[in-house]
Amino acid sequence: MTVMILGLLIFLGVHSVRIVADDWRTAQIQRRGERPWKGAYSVIAVIGLALAIWGYGQMRLDPTWVWSPPVGLRHAVALLMIPAFILLVATYVPGNHIKAKLGHPMILAVKLWAFAHLLANGRLGDIVFFGAFLLWAVFDFRAARRRPRPSVATPGMAGTAITVVGGLVAYYLFAFHLHVWVAGVPVM
Repeated sequence: MTVMILGLLIFLGVHSVRIVADDWRTAQIQRRGERPWKGAYSVIAVIGLALAIWGYGQMRLDPTWVWSPPVGLRHAVALLMIPAFILLVATYVPGNHIKAKLGHPMILAVKLWAFAHLLANGRLGDIVFFGAFLLWAVFDFRAARRRPRPSVATPGMAGTAITVVGGLVAYYLFAFHLHVWVAGVPVM
């Protein structure tokens, strides 16, 4: 679990710079340039994510059980992941009402994803992994709400429809085809 925690610290740490040191981040971007900043940020984030995922997989080989979730909670997770995928897609589709209304749909998607997975996973490593993401998302959402909202394209029904359909397609592909490959376990 040590590797997983190290990966989480790196990945969520780099994603927390804007929460704890936004002025420093802005100064670094001005000093170094946006592309070099994003490049370094991305490399560090990928290393952290890779370590967290690898460590998570290792943790699952010898788990410490904290609680045994009822099987029915797996259905709740499946349902909660539908809006999570729609929120995730809303981050990238311009001109949708969801992003215009909520402002930070990706952070909300992470919150929903982490919370849902905490419901159905009772191993200590799961609680640390998903709990870390949920805690980060709570603090990041609070920090993001204090900053001026970024301008978004004027929302329209077409953008919103593309967002919802895209989220449903992404959910279907991940839940029924990719989850086993990525997480090693079927959704149901």
